[in-house]
Amino acid sequence: MPLRGAPAHLRTDNGPELTAAALRHWCRIWDTHTTYIEPGSRCETPFVESVDGRLRDECLNIEDFTNILEAQVILKDRRTEYNNYRPHQSLGRLTPAAYAAHCETHQHQPEHP
Repeated sequence: MPLRGAPAHLRTDNGPELTAAALRHWCRIWDTHTTYIEPGSRCETPFVESVDGRLRDECLNIEDFTNILEAQVILKDRRTEYNNYRPHQSLGRLTPAAYAAHCETHQHQPEHP
């Protein structure tokens, strides 16, 4: 969390018991509040569903991983391409990395009266 800090809220469907307990513990440590959604409610998680669908369509359904290391390398390459080289319409045709850099630059600009 050193770059941007912990999020103010974590939205979750309160998944499996062990995962949910770990997330609640993490939230207590980082002073992050939880916001729960209705289980299985796709309309409450559209961004995750969109990214998940693209990852599945453009990578997971195409690749045939022979081992976990190969899967890690291919997914890392995919993440690098997605975040650094692929412009997103929702970000004004910027890549996520360029958009984050733009936001970071403008956040630290002194305000003019």
